[in-house]
Formats: sequence, structure tokens, C-alpha cells
Amino acid sequence: MEKLKVMTIFGTRPEAIKMAPVILELQKFPAEVEVTVAVTAQHREMLDQVLNLFAIRPDYDLNIMSAGQTLFDITSRALLGLNKILEEVKPNIVLVHGDTTTTFAGALAAYYHQIAVGHVEAGLRTGNKFSPYPEEMNRKLTAALTDLNFAPTNTAKENLLREGIDAEKIFVTGNTVIDALYKTVRRDFKFSDELLNAIDYDGKRIILVTTHRRENWGEPLRQIYRALKKLLAEFPDVEIIFPVHKNPIVREVVDEELGNLQRVHLIDPLDYEPFANLMNRVKLILTDSGGVQEEAPALGKPVLVLRDTTERPEAVDAGTVKLVGTNFDNVYQNAKILLTDADEYKKMSESHNPYGDGIAAQRIVQAILWSYKISDVKPTPFEL
Repeated sequence: MEKLKVMTIFGTRPEAIKMAPVILELQKFPAEVEVTVAVTAQHREMLDQVLNLFAIRPDYDLNIMSAGQTLFDITSRALLGLNKILEEVKPNIVLVHGDTTTTFAGALAAYYHQIAVGHVEAGLRTGNKFSPYPEEMNRKLTAALTDLNFAPTNTAKENLLREGIDAEKIFVTGNTVIDALYKTVRRDFKFSDELLNAIDYDGKRIILVTTHRRENWGEPLRQIYRALKKLLAEFPDVEIIFPVHKNPIVREVVDEELGNLQRVHLIDPLDYEPFANLMNRVKLILTDSGGVQEEAPALGKPVLVLRDTTERPEAVDAGTVKLVGTNFDNVYQNAKILLTDADEYKKMSESHNPYGDGIAAQRIVQAILWSYKISDVKPTPFEL
């Protein structure tokens, strides 16, 4: 029997984090599956961090990242580069992940070669094509090209069904980010940055902040940072750790509003391993990131989402995260509640994590093997 040729395509750190467990699981079936890893390196340095952590060596690396790259650049370079790789490898199925421009380009390239597409983390939606941008439409366009949909939750499955996706092609798996997280967080973890080791996580209340979304650039960021300043003034035991995104548009506003403030630790972006372990030690997280909304609840950390919409409503429904937008008063008041109301904090921190149980990758690989009649074991769907 010929091996099933499975190619994974990804290009950013979040994709690598969530695809790594799938690749490692596929590699457990060397007699049945031939795994090829192709990366676009839409994000170079951040991608390499995760590849090194999980000991994944790409078979193909397009290395498309360039200074000042636009969505047009990323899409065209990825599409043209993947064309040549697909011609050479001729996989049976291409796996893409989530919502990046690499995801859409990978699915489109596979479609042009009449190769099946498997979409890991399929079905997330906000209903607003410009929020998040361009991720919402990357997901929807990829869904139209996908043959096997690996939906992390029942909510994601329902989104796909409403769009006319065949129920037989949807598998509810949980989110692979939880698989990766459980492999990464350790009680005895030591940071390479001594500043992070020296922080009093038990005696102080540490807030972790991340911001990077395009839709928040400018005045929305200022509103967020001014709310943080007011919290610092009101609560002397609060400190903030802020890994600042490298985009100069973000950094300029951060420096103007939070630079040189006592109890604000502005640091460079962290690799995935230290960031995951940092999340595990802080009191509260304020973020506009998508992935953090999934990871933090698994660690029992309340999350205030600095966005007006989210494609991850399960955590909102479960009570582990709360949408607060970017308005100064909303950010300040909701953070203040969690700093002053022990019952509210406990309710958020102890709510059930809706995103996974650590074996999502196993379900995805089972679904692939079952779909290609290599195995007669159909995965049991993930349920909350």
C-alpha cells in the first residue's frame, strides 16, 4: 500500500504552535503516512522559535518575509512558491491552519493543483469581514476550498453548517493549541531574562498585556494604555509586563504612553515557551490576540479581550474571557472589577476551558486516516 502523502503548510508563529502537535502525531504513523512540512516564513524569527522548540525541520522553506511586506506581497509570493513545491511533492492532502494569508494561499494553491485540503481550526467566525482583518475572510475563503474541516468546537461546526459545508466533512476535535500548551508549561521553568525571574508573582498582582491588531492602531491603543496608567495609579501592588510588538506603529504609541513608568516592564516579544510559562504566573491578561483567548483559560487566567468582536465566542459564553473593546472606561472598569471583586475573579478563573483537552491532534490524525480508509476508527468528537 502506498503511503498517504500529507503536506502541512504554515508561515507564522501561531500557526506553527498549533500545527506542531499535528505534525508530531502524524510522525507516529511512518508506515502509513509520509509527512512533508512546508513553511512560507511569513514571519521569520517568530516562526523559527517554535520550530526549534518542537524540533520540527521544514522540508521546504520559502522564506518570503521582507521589510514592509503587504498582504499583496505575502499572497503572491506564497502562492507562486507553493506552486513549485506542490508540483514536486504531489501530496494527497494539504493541511493548513487557521486564518493567516499563508493559510488562504496554501489552500488556493492546493485547489489549483486539485489536491484535497484539510483545514485545522476551521469554522471560527465573527460575521464582520473587516474584523479581524484580514483573518475573517481568510477563514471563509479557505472554507470554500476545504475537503476536511477540523473544527475546534461545536460552535465552529455550526458556523460551517450554516455556510453549507457537508456535515460528514466536519470533525470536532478541540483546539491543538491546548495540546501544545500542555507540552510547554512547567512549574520549574526558568526565564532567560532575569527581569522576569526577579518579579514577585506571589506578592504582586501582575497584569500581562499584549496588543498588535491593525484595527487597534492609533487612538484605540492610546485609550488602552491610558486605562492601564490609571490602574497603576490606583493599585500600588499592580505591575504590568508588556511584551511590545515589533511593529513601529505599535511601539511608538507604547513608548509615548507607558515609557519610563515605574511598575511597567516593557520587554521584547517573547518566544512561545517563555510566553506560555509567563501566562501561567500572572494574575490577569489583557490582550487583542486570538490565541491567548484560547490558551489562558486552560491555565485558569481571566482574559479581557481588547476587541469589539471575537471569532472565539465559546470562551465568552463559558465566562473565561470578556470582550471589553478599547474604550478607556471599559478597559479600566472591567480590569478594576477583577482586581477588587474576588468572587468575580474566581468565577472567571475557574470557568471550564471550552477549547480542548490536550488530544486534538490525535483526533485530527484519526480523522485523516479514517477518511482515507487507512483506519476504521472514527474519532470521537471533542465535547465541552
